[in-house]
Amino acid sequence: MNYPDITTYIVVSVIKIAIVIVILLTAVAYTVWLERKLVGRIQNRWGPTRVGPFGLLQPLADGLKFIFKEDLTPPHVYRPLYILAPILSLTLAMTSISVIPFGNVLHIGKNITTPLQITDLNIGLLVILGVTSMGVYGVALSGWSSNNKYSLLGSLRASAQMVSYELALGLSLIGVLILSGTLSLRGIVDAQKGGLLHWNFFGGLQFVAFFIYLMAAYAETNRIPFDLPEAETELVAGYHTEYSAMKFAMFFMAEYTNMITVGCLATILFFGGWHGPVPSFTPVLLQPFVPAFWFMAKVFCFLFLYIWVRGTLPRFRYDQLMGFGWKVLLPLAIANVVVTSLVVALRS
Repeated sequence: MNYPDITTYIVVSVIKIAIVIVILLTAVAYTVWLERKLVGRIQNRWGPTRVGPFGLLQPLADGLKFIFKEDLTPPHVYRPLYILAPILSLTLAMTSISVIPFGNVLHIGKNITTPLQITDLNIGLLVILGVTSMGVYGVALSGWSSNNKYSLLGSLRASAQMVSYELALGLSLIGVLILSGTLSLRGIVDAQKGGLLHWNFFGGLQFVAFFIYLMAAYAETNRIPFDLPEAETELVAGYHTEYSAMKFAMFFMAEYTNMITVGCLATILFFGGWHGPVPSFTPVLLQPFVPAFWFMAKVFCFLFLYIWVRGTLPRFRYDQLMGFGWKVLLPLAIANVVVTSLVVALRS
């Protein structure tokens, strides 16, 4: 990366942070809209149609509703942690996006070259795993500080679920690291350039690893069929039962931000990041935009799959959820590491 001076570096960094935050929050809002539309179609309903054309202004209406709703704080809660929990969840969810590379290097003028990400770390994958694993603190603190039995049960479920599936998720990525030989997210993407057959999912034969990652991602983000921490039929709303207005909205935003982060990570690790399926010549004027287009298209497909699964599958029982994590996903992840290591060793 090339910057003429420290002032330019700071200005470019601030601009990138502002752009990423705006795009991320917009993506969160319209992921909710997309989910309501798709689930509506799956259930033979229309979904949002009233606010704006095709209901496109529904996210704005929802945001205003959250802002102007009465913010109730029950008298029996432990107030400091009750307020801190949703802030912590949203902050950690948004922090992890800072190391995600959305495209190749961008040239601004003759002297400035900057990556299409907020910060380029050589251990970006470890940073994301560390930050996302800390997200369980927001959930655990919300359940305990609410002083409500349903909230506490929901937070305990979330804690056990995240710890259980974090192990399988981490092991599923070992095969990708063996193939790419780096912890840098940009390095992992660069190792997959050259077209469809060079992507880790196809050329690296990481089908099993992707399946494990996908299942663990559903559990990590508390989404159907693994949304046991919320389980409305059993726990009212789980760990955020006692939350309202913007505090509830923060948990809502954190969940969808984590969905987008997981989709970005899946794109980078298994599907070539911003590289297209077929190497092709790109006109000079379109070169800055084509990589970002491929990246966003892949993330959209992943989010579509997330929503499709929600509208299709029922919720697991809690014992089935934990058994699936420890008895199926963990042994599969270990077997994938062993097989990938042997294949790489035999090839070299």
